[in-house]
Amino acid sequence: MYGLFKSAVHATPLHDAKVDDTYKRLRWQIFLGIFLGYAGYYLVRKNFSLAMPSLVEQGYSRGDLGLAFAGVSIAYGISKFVMGAVSDRSNPRYFLPAGLLMSAGIMFLFGFTDWATSSIGIMFVLLFLNGWVQGMGWPPCGRTMVHWWSQSERGQIVSVWNVAHNVGGGLVGPLFILGMAWFNDWQSAFYVPAALAVFVAIFALLTMRDTPQSCGLPPIEKHKNDYPPGYDESHEQEFSTREILVKYVLKNRMLWYIALANVFVYLLRYGVLDWAPTYLQEAKSFSVDKSSWAYFLYEWAGIPGTLLCGWLSDKLFRGNRGATGVCFMALVAVFTTVYWLNPAGNPGIDMMCLVAIGFLIYGPVMLIGLQALELVPKKAAGTAAGFTGLFGYLGGSVAASALVGYTVDAYGWDGGFMLLIGSCVMAVVLLSLTIFESTRLSVRTAS
Repeated sequence: MYGLFKSAVHATPLHDAKVDDTYKRLRWQIFLGIFLGYAGYYLVRKNFSLAMPSLVEQGYSRGDLGLAFAGVSIAYGISKFVMGAVSDRSNPRYFLPAGLLMSAGIMFLFGFTDWATSSIGIMFVLLFLNGWVQGMGWPPCGRTMVHWWSQSERGQIVSVWNVAHNVGGGLVGPLFILGMAWFNDWQSAFYVPAALAVFVAIFALLTMRDTPQSCGLPPIEKHKNDYPPGYDESHEQEFSTREILVKYVLKNRMLWYIALANVFVYLLRYGVLDWAPTYLQEAKSFSVDKSSWAYFLYEWAGIPGTLLCGWLSDKLFRGNRGATGVCFMALVAVFTTVYWLNPAGNPGIDMMCLVAIGFLIYGPVMLIGLQALELVPKKAAGTAAGFTGLFGYLGGSVAASALVGYTVDAYGWDGGFMLLIGSCVMAVVLLSLTIFESTRLSVRTAS
């Protein structure tokens, strides 16, 4: 795979007079490519949650469907880490679209063949395969951002880019409603978004580029005269896989803290999102179209929430990502409790709570990814991001699918929500540890 997607060689340097204009033009173009490209991944990632109520009606248990759905998260957690290491040495222009096209192909199988949903085993395998190719989305975007934007401007660019998954994920609900209106077929939850994802992949291929050096441009640090602490010429050299993994990832205590926190952030994120259609229809008497719109509102509320979180972490908290995350996760716990305890028959309050949770939860998701990028040299960015994703998906998202499903089967929705609120508490504790660790390191550096 590395040979197929090998990073481009350095091009002949452009004349100094052309560098600034070329940088400006390509950065806008590339940002559109990675933004819409990553949004496309979310068009074909979590479609199964909208199909689960129909599959429950066919006789499948919530626990078994949750186990099948966990295949996405198990594979994605491993793949994001493995593909992160591959992407650090690959050309993102080809890497990202290839994964998106394969994911769309799997969704077409779900949409157009009956055998794809004929058993839990088959669903698990297909969802596992989808999760694996989904791991080809985040790492090339992270690699692109650390090469094309300097550290002082990266917080804002990452927060804006991070809303791509809200755009893509939020569109799945309305596209399902549109598919039902056109085809009166619950399997349109798969094939309608997949068709759009194919066009997105083509757009990403046309607009993305590899490193600035591959376009004849100097490194972004030199162009912006914005060098991070400890920067030297070695940061433009490729590290070995062992060096990245051992020196910059496994021995990085802060990276371990945020990776563990990611388990509980993702458990809450997907525990609410994946089960919203089923919970709202079973416990709150929502119709299919209303629960689909609730799914949409949860995702799109994350757009202003993520932007606000990024701004607060830079301006109010002065770069303290952990403190910002603690504040947001504490508020998530409050609204999750109201969402749980609100009696049926008050749909406005349920919608408000989902909007509030979506508004708040994606900020910590973004901050953990940003911290991972900032804690390592840019040539190790994909692996660091994949490491936190490994924990978030293999731990948190799997628990959100399988553990929540079996907990609800055994103890009802009350048991499921106790699990979700407990995850909020654990996320706050672990993010608090990053605050103390940052303070300790700052004091040691100053002395």
